[in-house]
Amino acid sequence: MTQIIYVALITITVVSFLLGKWLDYLNDKAKSPEMPPEAEGIYDSERYQKWLAYDKANGRVGAISSSISIVASLVMLGFGLFGALDIWLRQYIEHDILLALGFFGVLGFGSSIISLPFSIYSTFVIEEKFGFNKTTVKTFIVDMIKGLLLSAVIGLPLGALVIWFYYELGELFWISAWVLMTFFSLFMTMFAASWIMPLFNKFTPLEEGELRTAIEVYCDKVGFKLTNLFVMDGSKRSGKSNAFFSGLGPKKKIVLYDTLIEQMTTEEIVAVLAHEIGHYKKQHTRQSLILSIVQTGVMLYLLGFFLRMEEFSLALGSGAGSFHVGVIAFGIIFSPISTLIGIGMSMLSRKNEFEADAYARDTYDGAALASGLKKLTAENLSNLMPHPYVVFVSYSHPPVLQRLERL
Repeated sequence: MTQIIYVALITITVVSFLLGKWLDYLNDKAKSPEMPPEAEGIYDSERYQKWLAYDKANGRVGAISSSISIVASLVMLGFGLFGALDIWLRQYIEHDILLALGFFGVLGFGSSIISLPFSIYSTFVIEEKFGFNKTTVKTFIVDMIKGLLLSAVIGLPLGALVIWFYYELGELFWISAWVLMTFFSLFMTMFAASWIMPLFNKFTPLEEGELRTAIEVYCDKVGFKLTNLFVMDGSKRSGKSNAFFSGLGPKKKIVLYDTLIEQMTTEEIVAVLAHEIGHYKKQHTRQSLILSIVQTGVMLYLLGFFLRMEEFSLALGSGAGSFHVGVIAFGIIFSPISTLIGIGMSMLSRKNEFEADAYARDTYDGAALASGLKKLTAENLSNLMPHPYVVFVSYSHPPVLQRLERL
């Protein structure tokens, strides 16, 4: 049984990597070296060639990064290094919770060491070359330190509680962990934009003027209670633009990037905002939250079932049944199911995006939204025509040409 599990872990890891490479290949083949007629009105010839170069640069870095990651994973699996790490840590740590946290900490540190050079190169070479990067070295380092501190302050207690549930509650572990994760998800949905994101970006209320007046008129028209409308200093890190909606009930918040305000007309911004309000009016945020909670419950139930089988830990070289080594094995085994769930969630997300577009068209101005989408695509150097299989597997938003056609 242990040998079968071991082979399955290797196979799933390799097949997942090959699937990703196949999708990358299809996406590359779908690109036209010359600007296609469909791109007219969005890209000009020069901007289209810039997108090709930008996409190629990102693809090259992604290919190197994923290749190093798969090699590292296969080395860890092939030489039983997950189990070896577990056995080594047991010489110094006896407490089960501290042992598990130490195990994940070491793996997290190793993963960060591998990914950090690519993050630096992407930010300060590729994004800089194509005019997007606004991040200073100081901001990059401070962001990294803040991220680590947040992981420690939030992640360690949360992880410790989940591990404690496992060792103390037995078969009830998954229910207790599910309740905990549900409360955490609700907390993050309601308060992340108020308490977490301001640690990294500055949020200021949109000042009085033409734009705010236009937004207030629209919100009054559709019966949307506008209490939290903010501008975020996205230009602190990137020249790319966006807008987003967060929170539930009275804690809902609409945020516009300052770059969005710089790049679009008042009508286009209101149309983009109407799209975000459409998500709220259509209950998309609540729907996604409920589905995410259900998905987490299913995953934790299966995790609890698999962790009771010590063969999964033994397959990774551990000397005995181990929570943390078992979690690694389960993560690999569960990944095909996770991919299928992700495809379903992406399909639903794309449907929701079409619905939000239609809401903005019907309650405000479809032409203004179309114009705004074109600007977002051109300014952010987005892929106009990704391969349909890539869209099916991983796109949470429909390609812009499909959105424009629907509008």
